[in-house]
Amino acid sequence: MSKLSVDRSQLDAALLSFVAAFVDTCGFVGLYGLFTAHVTGNFVLMGAELIHHQGELLGKLLSFPVFILAVAATTLAAHALRRRGKDRLAPALWLQCALLLVAMALPAWVGTPTGAGQTSALWIGVVLVAAMGIQNALMRLELASLPPTTVMTGNVTQVTIDLMTRWRDDAIADGQPDERKAAGARLRKMWLPLLTFLLGAAGGAAGYGVVGFWCLAVPAVVCGWLACRLRSAPA
Repeated sequence: MSKLSVDRSQLDAALLSFVAAFVDTCGFVGLYGLFTAHVTGNFVLMGAELIHHQGELLGKLLSFPVFILAVAATTLAAHALRRRGKDRLAPALWLQCALLLVAMALPAWVGTPTGAGQTSALWIGVVLVAAMGIQNALMRLELASLPPTTVMTGNVTQVTIDLMTRWRDDAIADGQPDERKAAGARLRKMWLPLLTFLLGAAGGAAGYGVVGFWCLAVPAVVCGWLACRLRSAPA
């Protein structure tokens, strides 16, 4: 399988973070409150809707089995490709790219959703959740050395801890230079994905506001570019 080169791994994580935030925000806005990358966030939304009796639950309920099926299928495909000695990253990224393009074009056939419970919203939501399920699986299966790209809570926590370690290494790291050095290395690894996640969230919201779901062409192109680069990277 193609290996991520050390000097480009930060860029890979940053681009995937951008994709996740862009898709999640675009989906949340365009599908009336559906998380497509951070699907566990839908638990909170379902709880709120049960109390306030607002919104639709079907799309959020569907997101969980669809996400699980996408992760399971990606896992099985990755294991099959591994046994054959085939590349695993590029095909998965190409499939993610294709699903994003399908979601982008779907409104032309099923209509642009005007509510969370509409059939068009369900179809687009299913496709987007499947696409992001692939990315979530890839981060665990093939890119475990990179920071998480679909949820930033853990990254923000780690960055805060490392900043405090660098700032007050005598109190937090007991003056151990190795711990302070490790904290610095993690900060260098995580700051760019955090920044691009923020940019992706802004881009997803702005893009949907301007061109609707056609803005999904942006993360699709990023996935396609990554697939090409990782496929041609030296083993």
